[in-house]
Amino acid sequence: MIPAMPAASAASSRTAPVDALRVLLMGAVAVLILVAGVWGSWGTAQDVMLTKGKERGTVTVSVCGADTCTGPFAPASAGASRRASVVLDKSVGVRKGQTYDVIVKPGTGDVVRSGPAGVLYAWVPLGGALLLASVVVAGGLRLRRVAWVLGVCGFALLTAAFAALQ
Repeated sequence: MIPAMPAASAASSRTAPVDALRVLLMGAVAVLILVAGVWGSWGTAQDVMLTKGKERGTVTVSVCGADTCTGPFAPASAGASRRASVVLDKSVGVRKGQTYDVIVKPGTGDVVRSGPAGVLYAWVPLGGALLLASVVVAGGLRLRRVAWVLGVCGFALLTAAFAALQ
């Protein structure tokens, strides 16, 4: 060892592979969380965002159960047909007696909310994934600024969805 070289550098060269493995694993976990958030959101988001050729209309909620609400569907787009009852997921923004703009999921009697509220609600799983990934990035990757950006984006998405559904 060179006398001018600090003793700590010898120890840090031994931990370099461990640090590289930690960064690789935590990076993979963060990416997996974000991919899962997009995957969980895309099932509903594609119906709300890609509306060409889909039945659009309104539903007036008449009955609400534990998880779903139902009501008659009034068409608003060409090719849409009137339905006596469609199923809408119950969320914080669905109330009995209210009318909502919806899109019918192709091949089903289920509908999803359309417009800004529907788009934001569809991306709620991604908002949760952003919050969770921010913790992994901060603790596992030690990238505090990136973690703050992820966390703030996730919080903003969840807050905007909640506000839009009210």
